[in-house]
Amino acid sequence: MIDYASFFQQELDNIRQQQRYRVFQKIERIAGQFPLAHWYPNADDSSLGSTSADDLDRREITLWCSNDYLGMGQHPDVIDAMQQAAGLYGSGAGGTRNIGGTHKPVVELEAELADLHNKEAALVFTSGYVSNDAAISSIAKLLPDCVILSDELNHASMIEGIRRSKAEKIIFRHNDIAHLEELLQQQPLHRPKLIVFESVYSMDADIAPIASITKLAKTYQAFTYIDEVHAVGMYGPRGGGVSEREGVADSIDLIEGTMAKAYGVMGGYVAGKRETIDAIRSTASGFIFTTTLPPSLAAAARCSIKHLKASRKERELQKVQVDSVKIQLSKAGIPMMPSETHIIPVAVCDAALCKKASDLLLEKHNIYIQPINYPTVPAGTERLRITPTPLHSDSDIDRLLKALVSVWRELNLPFTDSVVNPEVDRYRVAHS
Repeated sequence: MIDYASFFQQELDNIRQQQRYRVFQKIERIAGQFPLAHWYPNADDSSLGSTSADDLDRREITLWCSNDYLGMGQHPDVIDAMQQAAGLYGSGAGGTRNIGGTHKPVVELEAELADLHNKEAALVFTSGYVSNDAAISSIAKLLPDCVILSDELNHASMIEGIRRSKAEKIIFRHNDIAHLEELLQQQPLHRPKLIVFESVYSMDADIAPIASITKLAKTYQAFTYIDEVHAVGMYGPRGGGVSEREGVADSIDLIEGTMAKAYGVMGGYVAGKRETIDAIRSTASGFIFTTTLPPSLAAAARCSIKHLKASRKERELQKVQVDSVKIQLSKAGIPMMPSETHIIPVAVCDAALCKKASDLLLEKHNIYIQPINYPTVPAGTERLRITPTPLHSDSDIDRLLKALVSVWRELNLPFTDSVVNPEVDRYRVAHS
């Protein structure tokens, strides 16, 4: 008899040995009280599934690592839109759009997204991962003899879409325009070329040179695909992302984004010219064979997008709090990695210590910041990833600072004004 379980157990043992085993904390957000949440330190998966939350030990904690960047998942108008749509249409979509038909809220959402990016059309998927995978693989298959030029730090969903396309792939060094041009020069001008990159890289907190990439794309007749998932809702006068902020959105052929981060709901999308979107709609298996986003989620997402198109106060207040956190951590000598964005990575550079730092913050200080270890980031560059929101108060920031300083001292981690960590230096040089 083949002992199949032993193969899986062996892999799990290897993952644990490498300090890569993922532990999912049992956390419940509290409606209307973000960034507060309840943490169940003694709960396991079975107890949460079968026991009333009131019967379990729980502690109130502060979330400092949520991708709900603006707290819109707690906005009363967004919640009301979701509840009203559920009351009108029910809980689900009834199947794929081919089988169950296209419901009104998702059509309205796509129109809202097209308008957000000043594009002719948009197409909604069930997640940002699916939209990247499906759209990239479809585009590359539709372009004859396509070659894909991909930034080396692109998200796993983009890498999967490239892999499934079976097109030739060439990797260019992260945000390296000279290297990208060198690679483009090696390709025949008449050959279809697809440049795929992100605007905000969520683990390094840096921003792509979008204008320079679009200029190269025009020169070398390349199709541009940008992932704006960590930027939509966050940047630009209406939240259209970094491409809108820099005035180059019209130069991008296809913009991909999500409703699951700054918009606080769920789902992914692409926006571009009508024929491009129609071709993806007609060929992408990740769209054709996936159940439609439920009406309640589509209505909530549209409400959030409309709100952030008109309101800048959430973005402005968040910037104030982000800057405050960066200043306070810098003064305390906490080793922040360079950040051009709302994301603040704090270098630990050791898998076991990164996990321990996260555990201590939660257990001793009631602060949750998840550890970011390999394979999400390269081994030796492990970090904590802090995401301040407009709903974090000044007192929250003060408690975060004191907690981090305490943990750094307890674990004997280096402060930037006392000990220079060579791993951090090498990482910064490589990504500067």
